[in-house]
Amino acid sequence: MDYLPIFLDIKGKRVIVDGGETVAARRVERALSAGAIVEVYNDTLSAEFESLQTNPNLHHFTRSLTEADIAGASVAYGASENETRDKLLYYAAQRYGVLANVADVSEYCDFITPSVVDRSPLVVAISSGGAAPVIARILRARIESLLPPAYGRLAAFVGGFRDTVTNSIKTNRERRRFWENTIEGPVGDLFLAGDPAGAERQLNAELASATAENQGTRIGEVYLVGAGPGDPDLLTFRALRLMQRADVVLYDRLVGEDILALMRRDAERIYVGKLPQQHTMQQEDISQLLVDLALQGKRVLRLKGGDPFIFGRGGEEIEKLAAHDIPFQVVPGITAAAGCASYAGIPLTHRDHAQSCMFVTAHGKDGDLGLDWEVLIRPQQTVAVYMGLSTLKHLAPEIINRGVSPETPAAIIDNGTRENQRVIVGTISTLVDLAEAAELKGPAIIIIGSVVTLHEKLQWFAKREESRFRMTLTPQTSL
Repeated sequence: MDYLPIFLDIKGKRVIVDGGETVAARRVERALSAGAIVEVYNDTLSAEFESLQTNPNLHHFTRSLTEADIAGASVAYGASENETRDKLLYYAAQRYGVLANVADVSEYCDFITPSVVDRSPLVVAISSGGAAPVIARILRARIESLLPPAYGRLAAFVGGFRDTVTNSIKTNRERRRFWENTIEGPVGDLFLAGDPAGAERQLNAELASATAENQGTRIGEVYLVGAGPGDPDLLTFRALRLMQRADVVLYDRLVGEDILALMRRDAERIYVGKLPQQHTMQQEDISQLLVDLALQGKRVLRLKGGDPFIFGRGGEEIEKLAAHDIPFQVVPGITAAAGCASYAGIPLTHRDHAQSCMFVTAHGKDGDLGLDWEVLIRPQQTVAVYMGLSTLKHLAPEIINRGVSPETPAAIIDNGTRENQRVIVGTISTLVDLAEAAELKGPAIIIIGSVVTLHEKLQWFAKREESRFRMTLTPQTSL
């Protein structure tokens, strides 16, 4: 983060605006809406000030700004588009300890003015750090369309019960849970439907119920969520909602930092990742920890790479939860075969190449693969091998010994769907040497079948990344 996002309380405080045209009018308008005492310095004011001049908090000075005018202000805006005036404002602000912002002159800015979605008391501010203000405005427009004005009124409504809820529910975690259930449940629905009286009755009923529950032991809940193969854009909406709701998250090594960054900031994080022959925590201990945390009343997120029910041992974990009557829900994720193959431009099925696809794991229980080789080597079939990188030198000869042609196309997709994705293409007979030469670290998935031959033509992701790289070498105009 290049800038610290904060919201300033400027009610009743002085804000200086130097200039009298469009940019100045926008600064004045925003400051007045926040309750500031605004002083504008310019000979004349444009027509855009007409609707603002009746505001008693606006004071217009038809003279040039001086250093002394800056003293005691909270914020000073330079909007004159005159270099001499901009310098005077900025250096005077530095002298008097006033926050300064000069339009379109980054070196004279102590802060960035964001694009704002105003649903007071709910406010969303968007900034690109000055790098791409057009993108910030586009995002603002999208959020404007997604966030109805009624949400601002809903925020004011529930804010009226804040002290009551604080006095009734003592812990931060239980208060947060109450508010989440209230806003996303019947109370929020009733208010947004135009029934504030019904919403108030429902809120009071739920508060009484929550207060009674807090007298005893409350059991938490577990969310078993698939995080997909790596690209955060592949997360489901439901996964994102639960990631923001959980009190604690247990995550594995396949979950990247960019996905963890989407978690609620104050959620406890516990790493339970496993490497081949190197386990931070045994599976039995992970399952028991889920139970223990839920019995403490916590909402627990078990975040797993890919899909939790496809070689993710999710079934074992929820068996343990069910045995202890712990509430849980499962959110599927895009599994590695589907996600990585798509990003590599390798369709798992294709009318001319494969009419079926088989998912297998190269890590069976107690080290025994237990593969049905007769089914595995059928023609016109794609085979996706999970966790096969470390056993490839044993797996490949075994497949060839079963009668499969050594020239059968095969590929390894390393770090699929991520920016550092690499695709190694060869045949079953050459793949081992190619993998060793490439020094792949994983996570990786192996695709076997003639669909691999389509990679060269369909590798859209690699071409897109190559195009992006070329763009970084070419000077770009400001957005």
